[in-house]
This record gives sequence, C-alpha cells and structure tokens, in this order.
Amino acid sequence: MENGLILFNIGKLYTVKELSKKMDDIEVLENAYIIIEDGVIVAIGEGEVPSKYIKITSKFIDVDGKIVTPGFIDSHTHLVHGGSRENEFLDKINGVPYLEILKRGGGILSTVKATRESSEEELLKKAKKSLLKMLSYGVTTIEAKSGYGLDLETEKKQLRINKKLDLEQDITIVSTYMGAHALPKEYENDRNGYLELVKQVAKEVRKEGLAEFFDVFCEEGVFSYEESKKLFLRAKELGYKLRIHADEIENIKGAQLAAELGMLSADHLMAVDDDGIEKIAKAGVIANILPATSFSLGKNYAPVKKMIEKGVEIALSSDYNPGSCPSENLQFVMQLAALKLKMKPNEILKAVTLNAAKSLGLDKEIGSLEIGKKGDLVILDAKNLEYILYHFAVNHTLKVFKDGRLVYMKG
Repeated sequence: MENGLILFNIGKLYTVKELSKKMDDIEVLENAYIIIEDGVIVAIGEGEVPSKYIKITSKFIDVDGKIVTPGFIDSHTHLVHGGSRENEFLDKINGVPYLEILKRGGGILSTVKATRESSEEELLKKAKKSLLKMLSYGVTTIEAKSGYGLDLETEKKQLRINKKLDLEQDITIVSTYMGAHALPKEYENDRNGYLELVKQVAKEVRKEGLAEFFDVFCEEGVFSYEESKKLFLRAKELGYKLRIHADEIENIKGAQLAAELGMLSADHLMAVDDDGIEKIAKAGVIANILPATSFSLGKNYAPVKKMIEKGVEIALSSDYNPGSCPSENLQFVMQLAALKLKMKPNEILKAVTLNAAKSLGLDKEIGSLEIGKKGDLVILDAKNLEYILYHFAVNHTLKVFKDGRLVYMKG
C-alpha cells in the first residue's frame, strides 16, 4: 500500500464530525486537506499541507476546489437475488396493493422462486454488477440481507455470496439474515413450522459466521408483532444484532418493538405513529428511512421532520431490491430526501454517512472523516453540497477512495 495519500485544494471538506446532536450540526472545512497513511486518516485541516506530512512516497491529488465527503453508506439493501419483477410493473402503476400481489404468488415469493433456481455463480455475477453501480455513486459500505431463499440452503447461498463479494470487490458488505421476509408456499398451512425453521437456520447461519444482523418483516399479513418478538428474542440469544422492517404499510407497533428490544435501527417507518416516534427517540434507535421505496410505490413518505424534531437520529438508504425499489442510486435517495422529506443538506449527508454507520455499529471506523478512521471518501463534481441535491437524477461522483485507495474514477 502507498505510504501516503494527500488530497489538497478541497473547496469544502464535509467531515461530518458531530458538533452537537442536532442532525444538521456537522463540521465543514474550507480550502482543506486530508492526509491518509496505510488506509487510515492521520491529519485534516485548512490551508497549506503541513510539511511534516509530505514524503517522497506521498501521492498528491489536487481536488481543484470540489467537495469531499465521507464514503456513502447504504445501510439497507437486498443485494443478492435472482430475476426481476417488471412483469408486476403494470399492476403496481395501476394501484394493485403490494399485499394483494404477494397473495397472488408475486412480490417476494416470485423472487424466492427465481433465487432458488439461480446458481451461486449467476447470483454472484448479478450482485457484482449492482455493486459496481453503487460504487460509481460513491457508496463504500452496504448492508445486504438474505430473505429470498426462505429455506436453509438458499438463505445460506445468499449469505455466502455476500461474504465472497466482501472479499472480491471494493465495497464493504455487512450481512443480515432475514429468513422472516415472507411465508414460503410450502409452509402456508404451517406458520409455526416455518417460525421454527427460521430459528434453526438462524442458529446455523450464526454458527458459520455468515451474518451479524437479524431482520424481520414485521407487517400486517406477513409477520405479526408477537411472532416478530419471539424471533428477535431467539436471535438475540444467538448473538445477533437486531434491525427491523417496521411500520412500512400498516402500523402494527414495529417501532415500539425496536425500542423495547434496543435495536440498532428501525427501517421504513412510513406508517409509524407518534408513540413509536417517542419510543425510538428515547431508546436511541436509528430511524432508517427509504424514500425511494415510497417514490416507487407511490406511497406516503415517512414523517421525518417530526422524527427530527423529537430527537430521532435519521439514516437514509436505498432499499435496493427487485420489487419495491429496483435502483442502486443512493444519490437519488438523497435528492428525494431533500425534495420530498424536506431534509436539510447537512442532515441528508449525515444520514448517509455517520448515522448509517451507527445503524451498522461501525461509527468508530467509518461514517465521518476524522483522525484514526478509515480513508473512505468521495470527491464530488460540485462546489457545495446543495448543488448535489438541486441537480437531481445525475451522478455527481468524480472519484471514490476506499481505505485510501482509488477504487473508482469517472470515465
């Protein structure tokens, strides 16, 4: 590895260092530099680069007045899956409810069929293509769930692919076991049998070190509050960290469950109530919001302004999946957060960096540009963050660095 990387002439360096607990109160330096050695940040400042950091082996990059941010973190994706679901597109735009599509054997269940029938090589190739797209948008870390197998072998296949891809390409992948994503057809008359299977698979997955998080689709017509709680308690016994698909379509108190069990994040929250907001604020649960899913489904957006007012920390993620959000574009998610959720630019940046890292338990290593943290960062083709959000539906990335290595360059 090169001994030193020095980025200088940075117009605005958004370190995202927290200056207070307010969502938009982050550090922004002007005419700045950042110095990385052996993949770790060793110095940050404004003005000229101190001579003591300049070495013969240092690589200098003139940022030419552009902005630099931490690498983006997409903390909710369904990366590994077979097939696609454009055959449901007309139903979706004609207003057929998702739960109705699911009852017909579509939705998650159609992807389960495709994923079971796909080889490990086919799934890996498809996921790698998506990861390259994510990297081009400035993403350096993702969370990736299973949940399209709903049986022992396919769930493990998905998670093995996550592990292999984590080693083979540049984006860090954090794995989540999500066997409780839907009820498979073969168990439609045996819910208890499937709940027991989920627990058994969870034990095997944990034993083999294939996932560190456990997730449940806690939703009307999918898994109830009581079923979800039993699964989470067992997962906690097995040593998993917990996150939840909560209150996405109907409010069944998923946010309250997240607070009660001290989860790192509660995701979606489009139908969360005031009590749920109060509970996750008090418990310190990150609200992981997925506005591109609302956009794709034509549904309401999560009440983010109310959450921020109540002291909830917000993360933003893509929810990349073949049904409700077939897009890897996290920059578009950020733009939707501005246009539809009315979030401030600094709030949005914090939501896809430091708070996303918090939701994965990785905020001591990544999520902000601070001395001692990893050199994951993005150079964006703009003079300020506002321009990235204002000029929507295009890719503003110039260069992406992972552990101080250049891993993507436009063109």
